Amino acid sequence: MVSNDTNDPRGRQVPRGRLSRLSQFGRLAGSVAGGMIAEGGRRLAAGERPQLRDMLLTPGNVGKVADRLSHLRGAAMKLGQMISMDAGDLLPAELTAIMARLRDNAQHMPAAQLQQVLTREWGPDWRARFSHFDHRPIAAASIGQVHRAIAKDGRELAIKVQYPGVRESIDADVGNVATLLRMSGVLPRGFDVGPLLEEAKRQLAEEADYEREGEYMVRLGRLLADMPEVIVPTLESGLTTSRVLAMTFLEGRPIESLETASQDVRDATMQTLIRVVLRELFEFGLMQTDPNFGNYRIQPRTGRLVLLDFGAARSVAPETAEGYRRLLRASLSGDRVAVRDAAVAAGFLGPAVVARHGAAVDQIIDVILGELNRPGLFDFGDRRFVEALRGRGMEIAADAGAWHLPPTDILFVQRKISGTALLASRLKARVDIREIVQPWLGEPATVPPVRIQ
Repeated sequence: MVSNDTNDPRGRQVPRGRLSRLSQFGRLAGSVAGGMIAEGGRRLAAGERPQLRDMLLTPGNVGKVADRLSHLRGAAMKLGQMISMDAGDLLPAELTAIMARLRDNAQHMPAAQLQQVLTREWGPDWRARFSHFDHRPIAAASIGQVHRAIAKDGRELAIKVQYPGVRESIDADVGNVATLLRMSGVLPRGFDVGPLLEEAKRQLAEEADYEREGEYMVRLGRLLADMPEVIVPTLESGLTTSRVLAMTFLEGRPIESLETASQDVRDATMQTLIRVVLRELFEFGLMQTDPNFGNYRIQPRTGRLVLLDFGAARSVAPETAEGYRRLLRASLSGDRVAVRDAAVAAGFLGPAVVARHGAAVDQIIDVILGELNRPGLFDFGDRRFVEALRGRGMEIAADAGAWHLPPTDILFVQRKISGTALLASRLKARVDIREIVQPWLGEPATVPPVRIQ
């Protein structure tokens, strides 16, 4: 959820009104246009025939876009972070650079603006609720920033404060980021991205409701209470509003710090997280779908996995869980045809993809089955097979007629699963996939699952 920001102690004012945010995008467009004209002139002088995409995605323009989106924060920055994790391998390298910079470039509010927000939410005498409140945030992210505080009774708290104007700017920000994607040429002509944008707006609106997030934090904390290796903050309901979330402060180091830990520690941590994901999907029917690495921390003293940020928590339909169960069963049996059929039935693949690129699909499945069913532990750090997948995947992605948008439920669940695998790769963890998944396979369902539209 968060990234540390210590570059500017004064912070940077968050544009909150519709007009002020629109003017920021206008300034960005003007600045980028100037860069495009200069780049186009340079290429023409060199005897080249410049393409629009080449002029847009110059290093200078990349920097301008990343800086402006990080200044705006809110939905614009959140979408950039999501895209960089979910589709980074498919984006142009320059656009990937913009999105990647947004993961670690959050800027916090200045003290005066923070004071305004807290006065509006808690009243003018809000300081009387604490024996200490640190105005310097310990972390800042796309939608809010986190402060450390000590309650009157001595309890240490973490207070997440939402940036002003975030909720009101979601629709406009999503539209502007979509325009950036279209200009980059990454979306095929004629592809209807409308349903996905509407879902993104709905999801972002839910994430901006901190009372909702607090409720899901409580629910998942109770469901995971029987896993002592995992810990979830406790909600401080008396201080929580729709724009301020108060919870117990849990000490922890970034999970990426485990890169230098022993192999056993890295393996054990990822086994724990994978079990959490499997329980969310198959047991709870409730999943925190944001796999951002900042949502996980490790307690130095106990080694427990700290889970943070439940704004993206959502229910998982039984049909979706059953679709994944069927797919896992088929994959671990090594049956290519069964995998392909299960993927189409669940909505992972569209019939047009199989009809137009059947051979490429089968080759992708064969590579995955070969890796999953290799004897011994699955080595997430061995990424050699990814190149084989990328080549075939890019071939399919280049065919606009084969583009397929999976059901919404699948998109969010798969985001969590893919992000978990990415973290396991970062930590070079080795896990017995068959053993850890086996308890969740169950018996084949007698009734085919209903496809979610």
